[in-house]
Amino acid sequence: MNTSTGTALIVIDVQESFRQRPSWQAVSAPDIAGRTARLVDAARAAGDLVVWVLHSEPGSGTPFDPPSGHVRLMDGLDARDGEPVITKTSRNAFTTTNLQQLLTAAGIRHLVVCGIQTEQCCETTARLAGDLGFEVTFVTDATATFPIEHRDAPPGRGIAEILADPATLQTADIIARTEYALAGRFATLAALDDLAPAAATMR
Repeated sequence: MNTSTGTALIVIDVQESFRQRPSWQAVSAPDIAGRTARLVDAARAAGDLVVWVLHSEPGSGTPFDPPSGHVRLMDGLDARDGEPVITKTSRNAFTTTNLQQLLTAAGIRHLVVCGIQTEQCCETTARLAGDLGFEVTFVTDATATFPIEHRDAPPGRGIAEILADPATLQTADIIARTEYALAGRFATLAALDDLAPAAATMR
């Protein structure tokens, strides 16, 4: 594991669990696994550490419950030897894991964040990382999210009805809000093409 650069790519929750939910058909980036793979390739080529984070909800009976078999990386993504794979039960990647200790021991001071969901696990991880003193780069177009129903919306609606509701917060608005919240405060925003040019990917 080469950590000489002092940079780590934090891949958050790019896992099969999300593909098992009805909301997947409305995801902002259906190709999130491919976008993530580009960043992983670029990180490995640069000698950066890659840290894989999975989200688990034991006992929930959902696709995030480990017995479901879906708490695993999406097809096309694989951790190499020496790349930590950690499992969290909180929205941010720090509170219920040893991520901070792992990064500190490896001499990491700069984090590149990608994954699912933009405004939840990715944004909360970036915010906490900034508060912990890490330099954070947030690759917004290498994150993915889903429409959010209004808090007063009736339960049990299908995805088509949710999308048609004018009170639903659409993915473009969610992404914009995250960028407004993070930029200049908790993170520097970056584009996937800048960090991992498509022509330069190597797998």
